[in-house]
Amino acid sequence: MEKKYSIFHIEGGLGKHIVSTAVAQCIKNNYPERELIVVCAYPELFLGLDFINKVYRIGSTPYFYETYIKGIDSLIFKHEPYFTTDHIHKKLPLIENWCKLYQLEYNKEAPILRFNRKQKQIGLNKWGRKRPIMVIQTNGGPLKNQLYNHSWTRDMPQELAQNLVDYYQKDYHIIQICRNKNQVLQGVEAHWGVMPNMELFSLLLMSEKQILIDSCLQHAAAALGKSSTVLWIGTSPTIF
Repeated sequence: MEKKYSIFHIEGGLGKHIVSTAVAQCIKNNYPERELIVVCAYPELFLGLDFINKVYRIGSTPYFYETYIKGIDSLIFKHEPYFTTDHIHKKLPLIENWCKLYQLEYNKEAPILRFNRKQKQIGLNKWGRKRPIMVIQTNGGPLKNQLYNHSWTRDMPQELAQNLVDYYQKDYHIIQICRNKNQVLQGVEAHWGVMPNMELFSLLLMSEKQILIDSCLQHAAAALGKSSTVLWIGTSPTIF
């Protein structure tokens, strides 16, 4: 029997990719007879999902047209949800709007993040501490090419973040995630710079409390079913 495919192409940041795992599952649930092929910037997020047949990194798709499209029964899901009327007017949550854009029946599919055994062990080795861990992410966005040290629409105010650390440091080993050393708080173990994404997310497996912003860690915590306190500034929690 000739194979049929659903091809899901994702662009954007790390947090958006985590959200897109829910859309990928919705595509599969709507077209279960088709193999699901994902093309994206962060393939490591999709490798552990058993409903996805193959993952390609953007730019590393040799013979893709001949393999999945030319003369083949394939459906293409590549539209950008951020440019829709429902998103711009803040009418629908991102996942629901994304599925609507593709004319999919949405059944409350949620983001998924899965670790293999080695990734879990790496997380245990890297993030194991003697005291309970609290994660605080104070700054988000790209590590490079940000004009200013603080983004008022996303980042946690420094004074507020320090007050939170001062309040909780007696009970927790506090690990701060930020972009650079100039954003480090007092009394924390700070991490900034490049880190493998699954290694970063494994921190959430080891933490008991999370205080986050609208960035990749809050999406990862949601995908792991971990309750978190998220500080929203310029973006909407009902949309993102």
